[in-house]
Amino acid sequence: MATVNTLTTKGHPTLTVEASKREFKTGLEARIAARANELTSFTSGQAPSHLQANLIVLPSRYAADFRDLCARNPVPCPLLAESCVPGDFEKLKSHLQAVPSGDKIAADLDLRSDCPRFNVYEDSKLKEDGVLDIKSYWTPDHVAFLIGCSYSFESALCSAGLPPRHFVMNRNVAMYRTSIPLNPAGVFTGSTYVVSMRPYKKVDVPKIRAITRGYLATHGECLAWGWDALRKLGIDDIDNPQWGDAPLALDGRPLGQMMGDEENVPVFWGCGVTPQEAVMRAGLEGTVMGHAPGRMLVLDCLEEDILVQ
Repeated sequence: MATVNTLTTKGHPTLTVEASKREFKTGLEARIAARANELTSFTSGQAPSHLQANLIVLPSRYAADFRDLCARNPVPCPLLAESCVPGDFEKLKSHLQAVPSGDKIAADLDLRSDCPRFNVYEDSKLKEDGVLDIKSYWTPDHVAFLIGCSYSFESALCSAGLPPRHFVMNRNVAMYRTSIPLNPAGVFTGSTYVVSMRPYKKVDVPKIRAITRGYLATHGECLAWGWDALRKLGIDDIDNPQWGDAPLALDGRPLGQMMGDEENVPVFWGCGVTPQEAVMRAGLEGTVMGHAPGRMLVLDCLEEDILVQ
């Protein structure tokens, strides 16, 4: 059923966007819909208050190095869970102290189909993007990892009266490759952070930092903000993200036209697309799979379950 979302701010025109995507209330509903190809769009705003996760699936010989990569880079790569054993796409082993049971993270699970869309890499090169499932690529040797997603604190921002613009406007969040190096781990060398960006008023940044600070399992507090952050992060063009949709100002203009405007300040968080970027840089052999950016795995556990006070 279509809904109409309206974004209004003092001193700017009202921006109204019609959103036609169906809304799912729980993680299980969203996963079953993705499995049936009824949910194929991005998942921001789906199953409010439920955790969402990035997915990366690797040949088992790279699993130990990937765990080390996450441990050495907890901001962009917060590890939530992994396959219980190689080849298992239904049961999870939790890495969350607050949610020690994999069944509590997600039950009734099929990792091969429960994201709305997937990307497939062969020998570290993108082979297919946006496929509906990865059943034909999955083997008994594959190990899946779930990485926290910043969509998982958007409900808290909405509750505080600070809804992310891409959510209100029914768009995908903008994601950028940066020049910030990852700490290397085994085969994973030479890669950099990927960040997501949500524009806000400068006056709201302290409140946004405080709200997101406790969500360490989903990237935590924003790592940079302000127009000078573009230079610090090595982002050349705010209007040309590597993933997601180009960001818009409050009046619908490209965000880059608002350079220096304190009503439209870019705010950046670590992003779980970082592992897919690391795979591309690492020269891994064999088949690697992941969620299509913005189309996450929606879980059963709640944001409040992982919130650090």
